[in-house]
Amino acid sequence: MSSIISILVTYNQLLLSQINQLLVFIVKNIPLNSSKYDITSPKYKKLTVDKLPIIKTFEKLDFKKLLTEYSITNGKNKKPVNPRGNNPVSTDTVCPRCGAPHIYIYDNAGGRGQFCCKVCDFHFSKNKVDFKTETFICPFCGHALTKKKDRKNFYIHKCINKKCNFYRNSLAKLSLRDLEEYMKDKHKFKLHYIYREFTTNYFDIDLSSMPKGATSLNFRNFSSHVMSLCLTYNVNLGLSTRHTARALWDIHGVKISHVMVSRYAITAAALVKPFVDNYDYKPTNYLAADETYTKVKGVRQYVWLVMDAIKKSILGYQVSYTRDTGPCILTMRMAFAKFKEFPGKSLKFIADGYTAYKLAQQQFNLNGFDFDVTQVIGLTNDDPVSTEYRWVKQIIERLNRTFKFSYRVTNGFGSEEGSNTHLALFVAYYNFLRPHSYAYWGPLNSIPELEKIPTMPGKWQKLIELSQNLILENQLK
Repeated sequence: MSSIISILVTYNQLLLSQINQLLVFIVKNIPLNSSKYDITSPKYKKLTVDKLPIIKTFEKLDFKKLLTEYSITNGKNKKPVNPRGNNPVSTDTVCPRCGAPHIYIYDNAGGRGQFCCKVCDFHFSKNKVDFKTETFICPFCGHALTKKKDRKNFYIHKCINKKCNFYRNSLAKLSLRDLEEYMKDKHKFKLHYIYREFTTNYFDIDLSSMPKGATSLNFRNFSSHVMSLCLTYNVNLGLSTRHTARALWDIHGVKISHVMVSRYAITAAALVKPFVDNYDYKPTNYLAADETYTKVKGVRQYVWLVMDAIKKSILGYQVSYTRDTGPCILTMRMAFAKFKEFPGKSLKFIADGYTAYKLAQQQFNLNGFDFDVTQVIGLTNDDPVSTEYRWVKQIIERLNRTFKFSYRVTNGFGSEEGSNTHLALFVAYYNFLRPHSYAYWGPLNSIPELEKIPTMPGKWQKLIELSQNLILENQLK
């Protein structure tokens, strides 16, 4: 009997191994068309980010210097233009690039409006009075891009060359059904190369602004200890301002209104923010970015977060009513400012598939920050990139859940000021006061002055004191 059982077990193991081999063969050789849509089709690529164009810059020149250099180089002066046609250049025509007068400009198109400067060899139009300092060139065909659309914060430039390799390759990827639809509704497809030129310079915006409504620390009815108790209940324990006021009365016998609790929070956020933003976190080369949202008077407000995936500290944070590229750039700027020396290509910046991160990467590349953005798309590891960096995405998702838990008791905020205050205090608490299992149930960033204090209200007081000292030092500089 025992021999029969052993034979059956061996036979079952043989069958299981053959089933596994068949499954591997099916996965490798038989594609499963679970969807009737081809996500690689250009029809579904309207939000993709194409690579940067070739930017051809033109600088203002001085025709007098150019004429002098020509004389020195060739041993003779450059002669003015000798017009021979029936369309002489008017005397008020001046080269927009070097400022050469009309005697050095000739008609280049037989009276159709195009001129050419003999001094700097610049072609310009008679009816176009503005001088562009830069031109965007398609990196696939070398043709100049055409401005097509004017959006709120950017212009859309498009390559309209029908012989462009980008357009031809996109057109070749269309199926017969998509090709028929393209002939009817071309606006549904993205076949041409496009570039988004941002009109707002997000690299000149001040990142160290404080929340509005901050008050002074002139305590009349209460003390700094009461303020730190409010912060402990409100931020650490996640109580609302009303529940915080109730806890102070029930536990400590302190009669305080929820409005005063809110004012203390605003003041603490204004004081702590410079210390949190200027602390030397010594970040690693693994950064994770994601966005979540809160509600302000029932309107969705987006919260952008960038954290160190290894040390778990929050390095960049912003709030905005729009989910566009501008606040994404500001959040990334705040995080990159923590590096004493930017790591460049060695930086591993991991985000989801949202296009704002790729657009932000382009703007950083234009401003001298050369790095790559790795996008982990979907909830399952369907590609090697997701398999390798899924753990980083999970870390930032856990941070989002922690943040959502902290504001859920408020049922949304009554003002934008309250949302900014909560975010600033949450980051301060998360980075310097909250116990983490990663740090053996200690704070992520250890400050010697805080380690000596046993109670959390005392730690809040000391953190505010350190922030005040930092503000005074910066004012004396």
